[in-house]
Amino acid sequence: MQSHTELMPSKRARQPLQILLRFLLGGLTALLIITFALGPSIVEKRLNPSSSFSLAPISPYAQALHQSLTVADLHADSLLWGRDLSKRSDNGYVDVPRLIEGNVALQNFTVATKVPNPLLLEGNSDRTDDITKLAILQRWPIKSWVSLKQRALHQARELHKVARRSSGKFTLIETKADLSRYLERRNKEQQITAGLLGLEGAQVFEGKLENVDRLYRAGFRTIGLTHFFDNEVSGSAHGVSGDGLSLFGEAVLAKIEDLGMVVDLAHASAQTIDDVLEIARRPVLVSHTGVRGTCDNARNLSDYQLQQIAANGGVVGIGFWSTAVCGNDIGAIISAVRYTANLVGVDHVLGSDFDGAVRLPFDSAHLNQMTEGLIAAGFSDAEIEKIMGLNVIRLMQETLPS
Repeated sequence: MQSHTELMPSKRARQPLQILLRFLLGGLTALLIITFALGPSIVEKRLNPSSSFSLAPISPYAQALHQSLTVADLHADSLLWGRDLSKRSDNGYVDVPRLIEGNVALQNFTVATKVPNPLLLEGNSDRTDDITKLAILQRWPIKSWVSLKQRALHQARELHKVARRSSGKFTLIETKADLSRYLERRNKEQQITAGLLGLEGAQVFEGKLENVDRLYRAGFRTIGLTHFFDNEVSGSAHGVSGDGLSLFGEAVLAKIEDLGMVVDLAHASAQTIDDVLEIARRPVLVSHTGVRGTCDNARNLSDYQLQQIAANGGVVGIGFWSTAVCGNDIGAIISAVRYTANLVGVDHVLGSDFDGAVRLPFDSAHLNQMTEGLIAAGFSDAEIEKIMGLNVIRLMQETLPS
């Protein structure tokens, strides 16, 4: 039988082993540092590619008109990617410097908290999630790894930080008075921009009505009832149930409207849209979508739904990505805008959507591409003013809390 000492490696034998372990540990540490530092940027570069635009030339007339507009965009998932949005970036499509360069007066920063994998156009369950990986990779607070509400609150805090870091160039809008003061200031000082906080999916309320108040206090003002899967509030266009508003969803809708938040029907099932428009007391929003008249799929709105939303006084944001408009160019976007305007009028349509893991023909610094396209499509200057932003300003002035 071998003695205990015979089983132990000699000091000389242990030295190479210790060196190897230190080397492996150091390599692992370096790999983790590189992964956490560069991982989010690499992921965003792949999912929101923004380095190869084929931009059309802008006429002097279109550029002058664009600079005179109050431009608004209804959807940007920029808070998901961990960038400092107060600084210009080569990643993604939106940050404060590019919003100012593109003459964007108001950007809705939407907050995603859970995305299934694989992500399907129809038939998603809620059993998987890719955003947990991003939360860990970007070292979000540990409680946000297991709580969708905490993920939303974390991203809200990040947008408040952007406002503080921007030296007055970015304002977060929460009330009608905020919006009025900001627009008055912007009439004299155009090199500024502003944002709203929006939510993608009422799953963040975690089945508790009091969490609507918690998200309101955090600054959220547009509330998407669903995202890519069904939740306790309502069915999703991409879910499995086809359900509409639940009883809890009816209570959430009433609470949202009482607080002065705007209901967003992007991603909602057909039954959810019907149910909301039957009982809504205020105009609704569809922040980013397409229309079946130019791109027929389950994600997009039918003519009947467009007419319902217009009758409610709402606004439809036409998305910039291929599933929304069946194309990767400005022409496909303008065709969907024209179709919607012809069907329900220019008071109810807008172009919309950045940084949502999409491939787009321009970024927020080049929204003059939309203005040029709308001119070419025969819209008047007054109509372009509405489509590019005044429709959203009107909706917010009607709906935001006093």
